[in-house]
Amino acid sequence: MGQGQQDRAPAAPGTGAPMSFEQAAAHLVGTDPRFALTEATVRGQRYTVFRNTPFHLRDLLRHGAPVFAGRDVLVYQQERWDHDALCADVRALAAAMAKELGVRQGDRVALAMRNYPELPILILAVAALGAVAVPMNAWWGEQELAFAMADCGARVLFADQPRFRLGETFAERLGVTLVAVRDVPPGHAGHDYRDLRAAGDGAGWPETAIDTDDDAVVLYSSGSTGRPKGVQLTHRGMISAVYSQVMVQAMGPLMNPAAPPPARPPASLIVTPLFHVTALNASYLQGMVNGATMTLMYKWDADEAVRLIEREQVTRFVGVPTQSAELLAAARRAGAALESLNYIGAGGAKRPAAQVGQLAEAFPAAKVGTGWGMTETNALGIVLAGPDYVAHPDAAGRLNPPLQEMRLLDEQGRPVPPGQVGELAVRSAANMRGYLNQPEATAETLRDGWLLTGDLARVDDDGLVYIVDRRKSIILRGGENVSCLEVEGALHHHPAVAEAGVFPVPDERLGEAVGAAVWPRAGATVDPAELAAFLRGHLARFKIPDHIWVLTRPLPRGATDKIDRRALRAACLDDGPRAVLHAKE
Repeated sequence: MGQGQQDRAPAAPGTGAPMSFEQAAAHLVGTDPRFALTEATVRGQRYTVFRNTPFHLRDLLRHGAPVFAGRDVLVYQQERWDHDALCADVRALAAAMAKELGVRQGDRVALAMRNYPELPILILAVAALGAVAVPMNAWWGEQELAFAMADCGARVLFADQPRFRLGETFAERLGVTLVAVRDVPPGHAGHDYRDLRAAGDGAGWPETAIDTDDDAVVLYSSGSTGRPKGVQLTHRGMISAVYSQVMVQAMGPLMNPAAPPPARPPASLIVTPLFHVTALNASYLQGMVNGATMTLMYKWDADEAVRLIEREQVTRFVGVPTQSAELLAAARRAGAALESLNYIGAGGAKRPAAQVGQLAEAFPAAKVGTGWGMTETNALGIVLAGPDYVAHPDAAGRLNPPLQEMRLLDEQGRPVPPGQVGELAVRSAANMRGYLNQPEATAETLRDGWLLTGDLARVDDDGLVYIVDRRKSIILRGGENVSCLEVEGALHHHPAVAEAGVFPVPDERLGEAVGAAVWPRAGATVDPAELAAFLRGHLARFKIPDHIWVLTRPLPRGATDKIDRRALRAACLDDGPRAVLHAKE
């Protein structure tokens, strides 16, 4: 739905008749106060925005008790938080951060840990103070973490034990105060999360005035340059995305009125890292709006996921496609029907088409869904679920209403004719404010409010969007972005490598795996296993190539002398012998 359409009257189909996707969206906009629309000027651009949603994350939490009706909000192993307990922790930590650590409005606070409950609590506590939470990728090594700390300028780092040890190597140099979370390292000289929580006990809500367009979170995303980019997400942007996603869920009964109502209260299993936008927005914050009990997994384990789904009667499962496939296999091993599930979604990578029908057959009570989105869009984008998805498993879906606009553009930035392939551009108040400290990259990506995604897409006659390729040199490995240029740079550090090229390799489990082709220096030999071991000192484990080809000739190049990645990929996949590396898994 584009700008200026918010006054259109809602559709009025016959009583009980199924509504179309567009009719359901218009009906909710016209009848449900949560999704009422207005307009606002945001960073000099006029956008369609929600009229009645909370202005910031503090109020989203503060006034959320009624939707939980006394049920738990957060579950981790044997620990549980109801809404009152969660709010008490958020208030206490916000007060202690201000008093004990000197955190002020607008300061950035870094959070580096796996999916411990402290992470989602801290994200809300930092936001409640009017500061900016910066969840760090817990799979990063020392160099990547140190770079992001320096880039975002955070002077406080909350970290679990492995990340705390990494922080000790640069804390003094960067002037960073370390706060230990959970497993406190013996003899550490920093602060302790539990002591801070106790110091703020009984505190009220911070009184800081927060503007809806202030930054709330910075999430780091791998860019095509290989250097992580800090994506600045505002309170309005995050809330706009979450309520748009909630609206699509509310459209379901209108499009299929014959479906029985949910038999269980909403409950989600969060299996992907909360330092990614899918888990943070599309699971955690969405659960805060829907009143879902959210169970955290520290680390993905399909058999444990089956046990947790049955124990907590989980209704919603969203993970990368690999996790859906492994959940299916684990359920079959356990003889578990997982009857509580009513939605099985995928994000972070495209689900293999064959998997869609398999999941729909195995879990007939659950809608199988997919979503396309980016960190830069707050995970808002394109959605598809249910029979429509089963019938079109290669499609990305339909534009998530009601705030977004979409265009497909040619290389000159002009709209392409219907049915043709163009670069996908999206426009909404949910889009990022920009890339931290990177004005040129921001200007290249955001133009007059339009976000150029770097994805090539087409739209069919029914309005379904198909993502067909990517302009960016990025591999989506199991939901993680891997920069081809970064991996190539690391390969070139090896003394035996003369040339290196990196490209995606189709993978049934991961969606895409990392492939690399190297040409040795004259007189040198390259052993793929030794090369992979060498890379462990330069790259995070998920970035190390899964497949390595050793070539006998230079890499193919185009007219501008750049590596022809498509030609290289085609040649390797068709002809070249390769080493398949599984040790890093």
